[in-house]
Amino acid sequence: MGPYERYVLPHVVKWLLGSGEVHKNRKLALAGVTGRVLEVGFGNGHNLQHYTENVMELVGIDPSPQSKKLAQEEIGKVTFPVSVHAGIAEELPFDDQTFDTVAMTYTLCTVTDPIRALSEIKRVLKPDGKFHFIEHGLSNDEKVQRWQKRLNGLQRIIGGGCNLTRDHRALMKEAGMNVESMENYYLKNGPRIMTYTYRGIASQTA
Repeated sequence: MGPYERYVLPHVVKWLLGSGEVHKNRKLALAGVTGRVLEVGFGNGHNLQHYTENVMELVGIDPSPQSKKLAQEEIGKVTFPVSVHAGIAEELPFDDQTFDTVAMTYTLCTVTDPIRALSEIKRVLKPDGKFHFIEHGLSNDEKVQRWQKRLNGLQRIIGGGCNLTRDHRALMKEAGMNVESMENYYLKNGPRIMTYTYRGIASQTA
């Protein structure tokens, strides 16, 4: 991870993913989250305001130490305990079947190996646990797809590895997860190449 990803990108993400519409969709994605929760890609703590009293404990993991520093104000606003660990989605430092819920928002687009990351999420979920997610990714419109594929290389550079072309439904199927519900739509604000959304809930086994 270079200086841009360590010190500049977290501020860019905080600005881009902190809009009112994005927060509204985060809240929808995190509705029903309960128990001991792992948030993969904790970032700047954007999601903390959307968790309810049903959360007993939140454990976050993120590769950027700068993100954790930017989240301190949000951490101070919640009543449940929050701990943040340095690490990546592909190598979660937790025992099998540890969490009631795993949450991931706008992160699977960026991880280096999404199948391995999803397999790790399956591993740390309890047998009856749920995976709550919201991501942007590959559109169902061929015209939009063509532009996503053209611009994906540039997006990866300026977005710290973020991809426009990941089909998250297909990735979860390949990882052996059971997608219990999923909604696909464009956010109202922003270019369609960046706002095609996958929001839903999955569980361990297909």
